[in-house]
Amino acid sequence: MRRYALRDDQWERIQELLPGRAGSVGVPARDNRLFVEAVLYRYRAGIPWCDLPERFGDWKNVHRRFSRWAKLGVWERVFAHFAADADNEYAMIDSTIVRAHQHSAGAHKKAGENQAIGRFRGGLSTKIHTLVDALGNPVHFFLTGGEAHDLVGADHLVPEMQAGMLIADKAFDADERVLQPLADAGKTAVIPPRANRRAARDFDRHLYKERHLIENFFAKLKQFRAIATRYDKTARNFLAAVHLTAAAIWLN
Repeated sequence: MRRYALRDDQWERIQELLPGRAGSVGVPARDNRLFVEAVLYRYRAGIPWCDLPERFGDWKNVHRRFSRWAKLGVWERVFAHFAADADNEYAMIDSTIVRAHQHSAGAHKKAGENQAIGRFRGGLSTKIHTLVDALGNPVHFFLTGGEAHDLVGADHLVPEMQAGMLIADKAFDADERVLQPLADAGKTAVIPPRANRRAARDFDRHLYKERHLIENFFAKLKQFRAIATRYDKTARNFLAAVHLTAAAIWLN
C-alpha cells in the first residue's frame, strides 16, 4: 500500500459522498480517489502543496480543487455523514491549540472576516474547539484564534450537542454560558467546580475519568502534521482540512 493511502474498504465508504462520481450531475472526476489521497498525503506529511509526489499530478490543480471543495462545503458534508453515527450516550468538549506557521498569515480579508489566527503565548496560533461523542469520535468543530477562551467554543458547540450529558474540565464551569443552558435543555453537566466557586457543586467523578477520550482524539488529529501546525491562510480551508482528517479518523 502506498504511504498514507486509503484502504479499499475505506474508499468504498467515502466514494459515493463526493462530487464527480459516476451517475452524478456534472462532469465526472478523472480520479477522485487519487485526489483525496493527495490531500490526505499533504496534511499527513505536513509538506507544502508544491512538494506533492508526481504521482498525484499537478499540485496546483490539487490545491485548486481542494479549495473549491472547501468553499462548496464538500469536506464538511463528508465529515457530517460519519458524525451522524455518533454514540450520544454523552459528549465531551475541549479545545487544542495549534501553532500557525508564518506562511498562514496575510490572507486577504473581506469586511468582518476572521481567519481564526491570534497571538497566544509567544506566537500566532489557532484554537480548535471540539465536541466528541461517548467513544471519542468527533462530531463538531469551531475555530478561533489561540487567545480565545474555551467558553467561546462552548457558545457555539453546546447548542449543537445531541447527547444528554456533557463532560468537560473546570474551564467550562460557567453558570450562564454552560451549566444553565444545559439545565434548561434537561441535560446533565459532569464538570468539576472551579476553586473559587462560592456554592458547592458535586459532579460524577467516576464518569469524569472518561474525558481522556477527547485528549486521545486530539493526539490522533495531530498525527496529521499540517493540522498540528497550521499552514493554510484561510480559516475556511483549515477547517475543511480538519473535517477531512476527522472523517479519515472515523474511517479507521
